[in-house]
Amino acid sequence: MVYLVFLTLVRLFGARILTGVTSADAVVVTMFGAVAGRVIIGHPPTLAAGLIGLVTLVLMEAAFGAVESTFKGRRTFGVPPTVVLAKGRPLPVACRRTHTSEADLRAAIRQSGAAGFDQVECVILESSGRLSVIRRGQEVDAGLLTGVLGAEHVISRGQGGSRQHVRADPDASHQ
Repeated sequence: MVYLVFLTLVRLFGARILTGVTSADAVVVTMFGAVAGRVIIGHPPTLAAGLIGLVTLVLMEAAFGAVESTFKGRRTFGVPPTVVLAKGRPLPVACRRTHTSEADLRAAIRQSGAAGFDQVECVILESSGRLSVIRRGQEVDAGLLTGVLGAEHVISRGQGGSRQHVRADPDASHQ
């Protein structure tokens, strides 16, 4: 039951909840794990209860992994990658839906080595919760954006084939 609640919370709040990078985020994730662990093994904790709790978690992970590997499971439990910035501009609806702040975007852009928003073609929030930055001036394989929510903000119409490339042009007009 604890496992299902945890999966539901991650689904509701997005994969970003697991990618805590600040000390406060680390404390929250640690406390969440401690509370869940206490519930799983009960009071007072014993070695046997701990082993049963660990085996149960591993079996639940295996079961959900098997379910998620099916098409219907991916649609139900999977979090699709999402474009949160396109053509150098944040996409407010996508940012709200994925709980991605402008500070998150600035940090990802800095980490990519870009000097500003205008040097970025797009930023994608991956299923893992990490932010991928594609800089302008690079060839982008349109197939790379297959299954990415908001890919239409990056790829022009008629460029959806997996073998076509999109030139991330710094002089392209903003929509």
